[in-house]
Amino acid sequence: LRDSEFEVAGGTADGREALEALRESPADIVASEVEPNGMSGFDLCRAIKQTMGEAAPAVVLLTSLADPRDIVRGLEAGADDYIVKPFNPKELVARIKTRLRSRQSEQQDLIRVGDLTMNVAAHEVLRGDQPINLTPLEFDLLLTLASKPQKVFTREELLEQVWGYQYKADTRLVN
Repeated sequence: LRDSEFEVAGGTADGREALEALRESPADIVASEVEPNGMSGFDLCRAIKQTMGEAAPAVVLLTSLADPRDIVRGLEAGADDYIVKPFNPKELVARIKTRLRSRQSEQQDLIRVGDLTMNVAAHEVLRGDQPINLTPLEFDLLLTLASKPQKVFTREELLEQVWGYQYKADTRLVN
C-alpha cells in the first residue's frame, strides 16, 4: 500500500487495539484479518460500524476462509469487501481505491464541523447523535457557513449566497 502512495498507519495485532487506534486517529479504510489475536475480524467489523456509525471507515476483511458462509458472515457483519488469500497485491490496491472512490462520493453529501454532521441530501443536521430541527433557510445558512468553516462572510455575501439577493440596501435581514 505504501508503494501505491497510501498513508498507512501502524498495524495492530489485536482487534481491541485497532478500535482504540481508530478512536485516536480516524482512518478512511481498515484492512483486517478475519482471525486476528483477541477479537475476530467479524467482531471488529461489527464494533467499528456500531461505535462509529456513519463516520466508520470502510472495512476490508482479508482471510483464507473461502467458504461462502464465511464470506456472507463477513459481509453481514458490515464488511465493505472480503478478499480471500492468497490474493494479488495489485487486486487489494484496486479494491481499496474503489472503496475510497465510493466513500468520497458519499462524503460529499456529509459535512462535518466540530460535533455537527450535516447530511446535505437528506437536509438533516446532527449534533453528536441528536437531530437538530432547522427551517430550510436555517439549513441553507448553516450549509453555507459549514462549507467554508475558516471563511468570514460579509452580510452581502450571505444575502447573495443564502437568500439569492443581489440588492444590498438592507443587510439587516442577515441578523
